[in-house]
Amino acid sequence: MTESDDGATDSKGNRMRRRTAERGRIRIVGFDADRVRERDPLSEWSEAGDEPTGERDDGANAGSDGRENGERVTNGTTVGRWRRGFRRFRRNRSAMVALGVVVAMALVSLLARPVEVFGVVVQPFALAPYDPTTILYLSVDPSVSPYDPPSARFPMGVDGAGRDLFSRVLVGGRYSISIGFVVVGLTAAFGLFYGAISGYYGGRVDEAMMRIVDVVFAFPGLVLALVVVATLGGGYWQLVLAFSLFGWAGYARLVRGEVLSIAERDYVLAAKAVGARDRGVIRRHVAPNALSSLVVLASLNVGSVVIGVAALGFLGLGMDPSTAEWGTMLDATRETLIRGPGGAIPWWATVYPGGAIFVFVLAVNVIGDGINDALDARAIGVDRGGRGGLEGRGDARDGGGNHESRGDEP
Repeated sequence: MTESDDGATDSKGNRMRRRTAERGRIRIVGFDADRVRERDPLSEWSEAGDEPTGERDDGANAGSDGRENGERVTNGTTVGRWRRGFRRFRRNRSAMVALGVVVAMALVSLLARPVEVFGVVVQPFALAPYDPTTILYLSVDPSVSPYDPPSARFPMGVDGAGRDLFSRVLVGGRYSISIGFVVVGLTAAFGLFYGAISGYYGGRVDEAMMRIVDVVFAFPGLVLALVVVATLGGGYWQLVLAFSLFGWAGYARLVRGEVLSIAERDYVLAAKAVGARDRGVIRRHVAPNALSSLVVLASLNVGSVVIGVAALGFLGLGMDPSTAEWGTMLDATRETLIRGPGGAIPWWATVYPGGAIFVFVLAVNVIGDGINDALDARAIGVDRGGRGGLEGRGDARDGGGNHESRGDEP
């Protein structure tokens, strides 16, 4: 079948159907629709949707040009940056080990005691051998004494009130870990909303909103949290409110800086030109492209919140003194840091709760660093031909020193 002058191969040919499908779309002079898939990889933060058709798995593409596993080569296309970042994160062994530690600690804390929701037991078994409030020498074994050292029966020893430290450390993660994630979730969500509006509208709106952020930054966050808890009293939701009330400011300023640059990009201006509402532009084009930095900051701030909660608990301003929360447990036994009963120092009373804080915070910080490396624009960019950026040039680095490629530059 011959091709006619208007480009249609036949009366029902492919090119005619293509023109029908593209009817009503905006045409730009000099724009080649056949090459639309060869995009700038540094503008694909939100391109984490469906993979382009014709794309194969890593193993199928790795052998085509002799490159190592993990690099994906397609016909002029690139996978979304979020997917590339996720694959890069999975190859970070330290980050994956840290993620396993955090997940394990969260699950153990959740399953430490039976869970009830509105009076209904949804998790009947318990990993902790004793209730964290049980005084052992009164109801379990009269031979147990305060500050008994670790043993086979009590792996972490006994605290000053005669309670099992192992059970209390397991249950204590419920409060410390959950407060950290709840606070970060609330502050990151509000900071994203606040910063996106401030950066998108700019002008007087941005000026007024950023002056509020400046006022929040004028006071130390822990001092503000201490004032809130001292005013409202200790408790779970009081601690959540204390750290959420002012913790959003850092996210707002970060997102505002990202949005200021995103709002001037071509795809945002094009959306405005075709009459898209501001709400839709922010939700579909601006906010998703500012998420990468927000995710990194949020992952690092979980540990900061856990340390802050423990600090207030150590000062006696956190949970109720009988509550098995890591910081509160340190407060109950802080006199043993100098000298214990009989001149001995019962190190287990403070080492195990403090060690739980240390391990969790270290793990989430390693995860945050891994996410930061995985979402780094230059590290996961790809060149114009669709090949991996820094990940795909291991052979060049090994064979000929440090070679930079302009495909990674924005």
